[in-house]
Amino acid sequence: MKCARGSNLCANLMASNRKTVIVTGASQGIGAGVVKAFLARGYDVVGTARSATKSSELSASDQLALMDGDIGQFETAQKVAELAIKKFGSIDAVVANAGIFLVKPFTEYTADDFRALVSTNLAGFIHITQLAVKQMQAQKTGGSIVSITAALVDNPIAGITASFSMITKGGLNAVTRSLAMEYAQQHIRFNAVAPGTVETPLHDKESEDSLKTLSPMGTISSVEDIASAVVYLTEARHITGEVLHVDGGAHLGKW
Repeated sequence: MKCARGSNLCANLMASNRKTVIVTGASQGIGAGVVKAFLARGYDVVGTARSATKSSELSASDQLALMDGDIGQFETAQKVAELAIKKFGSIDAVVANAGIFLVKPFTEYTADDFRALVSTNLAGFIHITQLAVKQMQAQKTGGSIVSITAALVDNPIAGITASFSMITKGGLNAVTRSLAMEYAQQHIRFNAVAPGTVETPLHDKESEDSLKTLSPMGTISSVEDIASAVVYLTEARHITGEVLHVDGGAHLGKW
């Protein structure tokens, strides 16, 4: 059926074809960049973070809903999923971006450090993904889950003592492959993006020259580089179980 441009019928058809993506850790950095990338491609987006509604990079609109909360808590994930369904009618994709990255010598990590890393990096993935998968199963239209891990999982760098952080990021890589196989028949795809050094507020106290040494290409990824990879995996209907490194080749080894 064809519709005249600008007609109510055309607008309704376009609205019915829109997809909804949930982005965690959406208030700044990679998360905010991912939200903007999906909005530019015509998606409806639910962005959540501890201070999502106070983000200096995002403003709520007809296509963007923002919700504050700790995604490591199941109650937050439940409210986010309910908001997506109530406001936009579906959950078609999730980008599990919320994450904590701590660098300490192994013997100096505390039990509180470990609990915080597990809560945000792992529970934050599990809660929203379980709810999204259940909704995708009900919709019977497949779906996509993309998590943000780290190139350091595959290629530790001397001097960057991030062992506890990598326990959680490595766990995301592992569960990505397991869930990709578990839900392949239902066309619910699981992938991950593994960034190296990215130009975000996380690194605003470090010199650009020192950060460039962490990549064999001698470059720093932009937020847009990571967001482009996330969008690609979300829309690549025949890719699942993949960990896509966006790190200037750092995962390849010594340089």
